[in-house]
Amino acid sequence: MSYIEILNNLLKPKIPTKPVVLDLFSGSGGLALGFEALGFETIGFDQDADCCDTYRSNLLGQCEQIVLNKTIDLPQADIIVGGPPCQPFSVGGEQKGLEDARDGFPIFLHAVRTLQPKIFLIENVRGLLYRNKWYFDLIRKALSEVGYMVEYQLINAVNYGVPQNRQRVFIIGHQAGYQFPLQQKKKVTAGEALDQLVYAISSQSKFLTQSMDDYVARYEKASHCITPRDLHLDKPARTLTCRNIAGATGDMMRIKLPDGRRRRLTVREAARLQTFPDWFQFSGTETSQFNQIGNAVPPLLAYHFAKTIAEYLGLDVDDTPDLFLQTRPRQLLLPLEGIS
Repeated sequence: MSYIEILNNLLKPKIPTKPVVLDLFSGSGGLALGFEALGFETIGFDQDADCCDTYRSNLLGQCEQIVLNKTIDLPQADIIVGGPPCQPFSVGGEQKGLEDARDGFPIFLHAVRTLQPKIFLIENVRGLLYRNKWYFDLIRKALSEVGYMVEYQLINAVNYGVPQNRQRVFIIGHQAGYQFPLQQKKKVTAGEALDQLVYAISSQSKFLTQSMDDYVARYEKASHCITPRDLHLDKPARTLTCRNIAGATGDMMRIKLPDGRRRRLTVREAARLQTFPDWFQFSGTETSQFNQIGNAVPPLLAYHFAKTIAEYLGLDVDDTPDLFLQTRPRQLLLPLEGIS
Protein backbone atom coordinates (compact mmCIF):
# COMPACT_ATOMS: atom_id res chain seq x y z
CA MET A 1 0.00 0.00 0.00
CA SER A 2 1.36 3.45 -0.88
CA TYR A 3 1.59 6.23 1.68
CA ILE A 4 -1.38 8.18 0.37
CA GLU A 5 -3.47 4.99 0.19
CA ILE A 6 -2.76 4.51 3.89
CA LEU A 7 -3.79 8.07 4.73
CA ASN A 8 -6.93 7.86 2.59
CA ASN A 9 -8.05 4.69 4.36
CA LEU A 10 -6.81 5.26 7.91
CA LEU A 11 -7.92 8.88 8.30
CA LYS A 12 -11.64 8.58 7.60
CA PRO A 13 -14.32 9.85 10.00
CA LYS A 14 -16.21 6.98 11.64
CA ILE A 15 -19.75 7.01 13.00
CA PRO A 16 -19.25 8.25 16.58
CA THR A 17 -19.08 5.54 19.24
CA LYS A 18 -16.77 7.38 21.64
CA PRO A 19 -17.14 10.48 23.86
CA VAL A 20 -17.37 14.09 22.73
CA VAL A 21 -14.17 15.98 21.93
CA LEU A 22 -14.47 19.75 22.27
CA ASP A 23 -12.08 21.27 19.72
CA LEU A 24 -11.29 24.90 20.60
CA PHE A 25 -9.54 27.11 18.00
CA SER A 26 -10.17 24.16 15.71
CA GLY A 27 -8.92 25.59 12.42
CA SER A 28 -9.80 23.37 9.47
CA GLY A 29 -10.00 20.23 11.61
CA GLY A 30 -6.58 18.57 11.65
CA LEU A 31 -6.96 17.52 15.29
CA ALA A 32 -10.61 16.62 14.81
CA LEU A 33 -9.89 14.33 11.84
CA GLY A 34 -7.45 12.29 13.91
CA PHE A 35 -10.07 11.84 16.62
CA GLU A 36 -12.99 11.17 14.27
CA ALA A 37 -10.93 8.45 12.53
CA LEU A 38 -11.10 6.57 15.85
CA GLY A 39 -14.82 7.14 16.32
CA PHE A 40 -14.85 10.16 18.64
CA GLU A 41 -17.57 12.78 18.24
CA THR A 42 -16.16 16.27 17.70
CA ILE A 43 -17.51 19.80 18.11
CA GLY A 44 -15.34 22.60 16.76
CA PHE A 45 -15.17 26.32 17.45
CA ASP A 46 -13.21 28.79 15.33
CA GLN A 47 -13.57 32.40 14.24
CA ASP A 48 -12.49 31.87 10.62
CA ALA A 49 -15.33 31.25 8.16
CA ASP A 50 -13.24 29.22 5.69
CA CYS A 51 -11.90 26.99 8.47
CA CYS A 52 -15.42 26.29 9.73
CA ASP A 53 -16.67 25.55 6.22
CA THR A 54 -13.76 23.15 5.62
CA TYR A 55 -14.46 21.45 8.96
CA ARG A 56 -18.17 20.99 8.22
CA SER A 57 -17.55 19.82 4.64
CA ASN A 58 -15.12 17.04 5.55
CA LEU A 59 -15.94 15.93 9.09
CA LEU A 60 -18.99 14.51 10.81
CA GLY A 61 -18.82 17.03 13.64
CA GLN A 62 -20.11 20.57 13.54
CA CYS A 63 -18.00 23.71 13.75
CA GLU A 64 -19.40 26.97 15.08
CA GLN A 65 -17.93 30.18 13.68
CA ILE A 66 -17.47 32.40 16.71
CA VAL A 67 -14.86 34.52 18.47
CA LEU A 68 -14.27 32.54 21.63
CA ASN A 69 -14.43 34.29 24.99
CA LYS A 70 -15.14 33.36 28.61
CA THR A 71 -18.86 34.15 28.36
CA ILE A 72 -19.72 31.54 25.71
CA ASP A 73 -21.71 28.50 26.79
CA LEU A 74 -19.75 25.41 25.84
CA PRO A 75 -21.20 21.90 25.42
CA GLN A 76 -20.25 19.25 27.94
CA ALA A 77 -17.29 17.13 26.84
CA ASP A 78 -15.02 14.49 28.36
CA ILE A 79 -12.09 15.68 26.24
CA ILE A 80 -10.95 19.20 25.35
CA VAL A 81 -8.31 19.76 22.68
CA GLY A 82 -6.97 22.75 20.84
CA GLY A 83 -4.16 24.99 19.72
CA PRO A 84 -4.89 28.31 21.45
CA PRO A 85 -3.18 31.34 19.92
CA CYS A 86 -0.39 32.45 22.21
CA GLN A 87 0.80 36.04 21.76
CA PRO A 88 1.89 37.56 25.09
CA PHE A 89 5.43 37.78 23.72
CA SER A 90 6.09 41.46 24.45
CA VAL A 91 6.93 43.29 27.64
CA GLY A 92 3.27 44.29 27.80
CA GLY A 93 2.25 40.66 27.43
CA GLU A 94 4.52 39.61 30.28
CA GLN A 95 3.02 42.28 32.49
CA LYS A 96 -0.53 41.14 31.74
CA GLY A 97 0.20 37.40 31.85
CA LEU A 98 -2.96 35.32 31.53
CA GLU A 99 -5.03 38.48 31.14
CA ASP A 100 -3.48 39.39 27.76
CA ALA A 101 -6.48 39.95 25.51
CA ARG A 102 -4.70 38.57 22.43
CA ASP A 103 -4.13 35.21 24.06
CA GLY A 104 -6.26 32.06 23.80
CA PHE A 105 -4.96 30.26 26.87
CA PRO A 106 -7.31 32.02 29.35
CA ILE A 107 -10.25 30.79 27.27
CA PHE A 108 -8.89 27.23 27.22
CA LEU A 109 -8.26 27.41 30.98
CA HIS A 110 -11.82 28.68 31.51
CA ALA A 111 -13.19 25.74 29.50
CA VAL A 112 -11.19 23.27 31.60
CA ARG A 113 -12.34 24.87 34.87
CA THR A 114 -15.96 24.96 33.74
CA LEU A 115 -16.33 21.54 32.10
CA GLN A 116 -13.83 19.51 34.17
CA PRO A 117 -12.99 17.11 31.32
CA LYS A 118 -11.38 13.74 31.98
CA ILE A 119 -8.37 14.77 29.91
CA PHE A 120 -7.25 17.71 27.78
CA LEU A 121 -4.64 18.28 25.08
CA ILE A 122 -2.98 21.53 24.00
CA GLU A 123 -0.72 21.96 20.95
CA ASN A 124 1.50 25.00 20.59
CA VAL A 125 4.73 26.31 19.11
CA ARG A 126 8.09 25.20 20.49
CA GLY A 127 8.97 28.80 21.42
CA LEU A 128 6.65 28.41 24.38
CA LEU A 129 9.37 26.31 26.04
CA TYR A 130 12.20 28.78 25.46
CA ARG A 131 11.90 32.53 25.06
CA ASN A 132 8.41 32.40 26.60
CA LYS A 133 9.19 29.89 29.37
CA TRP A 134 7.87 32.32 32.00
CA TYR A 135 4.45 32.14 30.35
CA PHE A 136 4.56 28.39 29.89
CA ASP A 137 5.23 27.99 33.62
CA LEU A 138 2.28 30.28 34.34
CA ILE A 139 0.00 28.13 32.18
CA ARG A 140 1.14 24.87 33.77
CA LYS A 141 0.63 26.25 37.27
CA ALA A 142 -2.86 27.49 36.47
CA LEU A 143 -3.89 24.17 34.90
CA SER A 144 -2.40 22.18 37.79
CA GLU A 145 -4.39 24.24 40.29
CA VAL A 146 -7.60 23.09 38.58
CA GLY A 147 -6.72 19.56 39.70
CA TYR A 148 -4.82 17.92 36.83
CA MET A 149 -1.46 16.30 36.40
CA VAL A 150 0.06 18.45 33.66
CA GLU A 151 2.76 16.86 31.48
CA TYR A 152 4.32 17.99 28.25
CA GLN A 153 6.64 16.82 25.50
CA LEU A 154 8.33 18.55 22.60
CA ILE A 155 7.15 16.34 19.75
CA ASN A 156 8.65 16.13 16.27
CA ALA A 157 5.90 14.98 13.90
CA VAL A 158 8.47 13.20 11.71
CA ASN A 159 8.67 10.48 14.39
CA TYR A 160 4.99 9.64 13.94
CA GLY A 161 4.70 8.95 10.21
CA VAL A 162 4.47 12.61 9.15
CA PRO A 163 6.82 13.39 6.19
CA GLN A 164 7.92 16.65 7.76
CA ASN A 165 10.23 17.87 10.52
CA ARG A 166 7.74 19.76 12.67
CA GLN A 167 8.43 20.41 16.34
CA ARG A 168 5.53 21.41 18.54
CA VAL A 169 4.91 21.23 22.28
CA PHE A 170 2.02 19.04 23.42
CA ILE A 171 0.57 19.55 26.89
CA ILE A 172 -1.63 16.87 28.44
CA GLY A 173 -3.75 17.28 31.56
CA HIS A 174 -4.94 14.02 33.14
CA GLN A 175 -5.69 12.28 36.43
CA ALA A 176 -2.71 9.86 36.29
CA GLY A 177 -1.92 7.02 33.94
CA TYR A 178 -1.69 8.73 30.55
CA GLN A 179 1.16 7.64 28.25
CA PHE A 180 2.38 9.74 25.30
CA PRO A 181 2.36 8.04 21.85
CA LEU A 182 5.28 5.79 21.02
CA GLN A 183 7.48 6.91 18.15
CA GLN A 184 7.38 5.14 14.78
CA LYS A 185 10.48 3.32 13.57
CA LYS A 186 10.43 4.66 10.02
CA LYS A 187 10.64 8.24 8.84
CA VAL A 188 8.57 8.94 5.72
CA THR A 189 10.21 11.04 3.01
CA ALA A 190 8.63 13.85 1.02
CA GLY A 191 9.05 11.72 -2.11
CA GLU A 192 7.08 8.82 -0.62
CA ALA A 193 4.28 11.18 0.40
CA LEU A 194 4.04 13.20 -2.81
CA ASP A 195 4.73 10.30 -5.18
CA GLN A 196 3.55 11.13 -8.71
CA LEU A 197 2.22 14.56 -7.72
CA VAL A 198 5.75 15.88 -8.06
CA TYR A 199 5.65 15.40 -11.82
CA ALA A 200 1.94 15.99 -12.46
CA ILE A 201 2.30 19.50 -13.87
CA SER A 202 -1.06 21.26 -14.11
CA SER A 203 -2.45 24.65 -15.09
CA GLN A 204 -2.23 25.60 -11.41
CA SER A 205 1.53 24.98 -11.25
CA LYS A 206 3.48 28.15 -10.45
CA PHE A 207 7.03 28.12 -11.75
CA LEU A 208 9.69 30.43 -10.38
CA THR A 209 10.85 33.10 -12.81
CA GLN A 210 14.52 33.91 -13.33
CA SER A 211 14.20 36.95 -11.08
CA MET A 212 12.68 34.77 -8.35
CA ASP A 213 15.49 32.23 -8.75
CA ASP A 214 18.00 35.08 -8.38
CA TYR A 215 16.18 36.33 -5.28
CA VAL A 216 16.27 32.84 -3.74
CA ALA A 217 20.00 32.59 -4.46
CA ARG A 218 20.63 35.93 -2.72
CA TYR A 219 18.49 34.87 0.22
CA GLU A 220 20.36 31.60 0.65
CA LYS A 221 23.72 33.34 0.38
CA ALA A 222 22.73 35.93 2.98
CA SER A 223 21.41 33.14 5.21
CA HIS A 224 24.70 31.20 4.89
CA CYS A 225 22.62 28.30 3.58
CA ILE A 226 24.91 25.41 2.59
CA THR A 227 22.21 23.06 1.26
CA PRO A 228 19.60 24.63 -1.05
CA ARG A 229 16.18 24.92 0.61
CA ASP A 230 14.44 23.06 -2.22
CA LEU A 231 12.22 20.14 -1.21
CA HIS A 232 14.54 17.11 -1.02
CA LEU A 233 12.49 14.09 -2.02
CA ASP A 234 14.79 11.58 -0.32
CA LYS A 235 14.17 12.99 3.16
CA PRO A 236 11.32 14.50 5.19
CA ALA A 237 10.33 18.07 4.38
CA ARG A 238 11.13 21.16 6.38
CA THR A 239 8.40 22.51 8.67
CA LEU A 240 5.42 23.75 6.67
CA THR A 241 4.30 27.20 7.76
CA CYS A 242 1.72 29.63 6.43
CA ARG A 243 4.56 31.86 5.29
CA ASN A 244 6.66 29.33 3.38
CA ILE A 245 3.79 27.65 1.52
CA ALA A 246 1.50 30.63 0.89
CA GLY A 247 4.05 33.36 0.21
CA ALA A 248 6.58 33.84 -2.59
CA THR A 249 9.49 34.35 -0.20
CA GLY A 250 13.14 33.38 -0.32
CA ASP A 251 12.34 30.54 2.06
CA MET A 252 9.30 29.29 0.15
CA MET A 253 8.65 25.58 -0.24
CA ARG A 254 9.51 24.65 -3.82
CA ILE A 255 10.25 21.59 -5.91
CA LYS A 256 13.21 21.47 -8.29
CA LEU A 257 12.50 19.34 -11.37
CA PRO A 258 15.22 17.31 -13.11
CA ASP A 259 15.37 19.90 -15.91
CA GLY A 260 16.35 22.58 -13.37
CA ARG A 261 13.04 24.43 -13.21
CA ARG A 262 11.54 25.16 -9.84
CA ARG A 263 7.89 25.43 -8.92
CA ARG A 264 5.99 26.19 -5.76
CA LEU A 265 3.99 23.54 -3.92
CA THR A 266 0.36 23.10 -4.82
CA VAL A 267 -2.36 23.03 -2.17
CA ARG A 268 -2.70 19.26 -2.58
CA GLU A 269 1.04 18.69 -2.13
CA ALA A 270 1.16 20.85 0.99
CA ALA A 271 -1.87 18.97 2.33
CA ARG A 272 -0.15 15.60 1.81
CA LEU A 273 2.99 16.75 3.62
CA GLN A 274 0.69 17.74 6.49
CA THR A 275 -0.98 14.26 6.23
CA PHE A 276 -4.39 15.38 5.04
CA PRO A 277 -5.90 12.63 2.84
CA ASP A 278 -6.51 13.43 -0.81
CA TRP A 279 -10.28 13.32 -0.29
CA PHE A 280 -10.05 16.24 2.18
CA GLN A 281 -10.97 19.48 0.41
CA PHE A 282 -10.29 23.01 1.66
CA SER A 283 -12.61 26.01 1.33
CA GLY A 284 -11.70 29.57 0.41
CA THR A 285 -9.02 31.22 -1.71
CA GLU A 286 -5.71 29.54 -2.41
CA THR A 287 -4.03 31.69 0.26
CA SER A 288 -6.72 30.75 2.78
CA GLN A 289 -6.26 27.06 1.96
CA PHE A 290 -2.50 27.29 2.42
CA ASN A 291 -3.00 29.07 5.75
CA GLN A 292 -5.41 26.38 6.91
CA ILE A 293 -2.82 23.71 6.09
CA GLY A 294 0.11 25.58 7.62
CA ASN A 295 -1.74 26.16 10.89
CA ALA A 296 -3.10 22.63 11.23
CA VAL A 297 -2.01 19.83 13.50
CA PRO A 298 -1.08 16.97 11.15
CA PRO A 299 -4.12 14.65 11.27
CA LEU A 300 -1.90 11.56 11.44
CA LEU A 301 -0.16 12.91 14.55
CA ALA A 302 -3.59 13.76 15.98
CA TYR A 303 -4.62 10.14 15.30
CA HIS A 304 -1.73 8.86 17.43
CA PHE A 305 -2.75 11.15 20.29
CA ALA A 306 -6.41 10.16 19.92
CA LYS A 307 -5.40 6.53 20.21
CA THR A 308 -3.48 7.08 23.46
CA ILE A 309 -6.36 9.13 24.88
CA ALA A 310 -8.81 6.35 24.02
CA GLU A 311 -6.52 3.88 25.79
CA TYR A 312 -6.28 6.20 28.79
CA LEU A 313 -10.08 6.34 29.00
CA GLY A 314 -10.31 2.54 28.76
CA LEU A 315 -12.07 2.59 25.39
CA ASP A 316 -11.78 -0.07 22.71
CA VAL A 317 -9.16 0.76 20.09
CA ASP A 318 -8.60 -1.14 16.87
CA ASP A 319 -5.20 -2.80 16.81
CA THR A 320 -3.91 -0.82 13.85
CA PRO A 321 -0.65 -2.33 12.54
CA ASP A 322 2.36 -0.14 11.90
CA LEU A 323 1.52 0.34 8.23
CA PHE A 324 4.24 2.90 7.75
CA LEU A 325 6.86 0.17 7.82
CA GLN A 326 5.14 -1.38 4.82
CA THR A 327 5.02 1.54 2.41
CA ARG A 328 6.61 0.83 -0.93
CA PRO A 329 9.71 2.93 -1.65
CA ARG A 330 9.18 5.13 -4.68
CA GLN A 331 11.49 6.07 -7.52
CA LEU A 332 12.27 9.73 -6.88
CA LEU A 333 13.67 10.82 -10.24
CA LEU A 334 11.43 10.03 -13.16
CA PRO A 335 11.95 10.81 -16.83
CA LEU A 336 10.65 14.21 -17.95
CA GLU A 337 8.64 12.69 -20.75
CA GLY A 338 5.29 14.42 -20.96
CA ILE A 339 6.29 17.34 -18.73
CA SER A 340 5.90 20.73 -20.36
